[in-house]
Amino acid sequence: MMHWNGFGVWPWWGLIMMALWVLAIVGIVLLIVWLLRLGTTRGPDRTPGGDARDPALQILRERFARGEISREEFEEMRQALE
Repeated sequence: MMHWNGFGVWPWWGLIMMALWVLAIVGIVLLIVWLLRLGTTRGPDRTPGGDARDPALQILRERFARGEISREEFEEMRQALE
């Protein structure tokens, strides 16, 4: 006789549901970690196509800020570095 309480018809249904819940929770955690990392790679000193942690670009920005190089020189050197 078939039982509809989950044990006679679908004996593995409980394990499948548990696995789906675990996958859902892991997916949510990975999404949160990805969003947090995405947020740390953007900031006010980040230039398009350049890394904010690149020491050469940082030195170039400082030289431009001090007035040692012109805007044209800055753009030319920045493009060469990227």
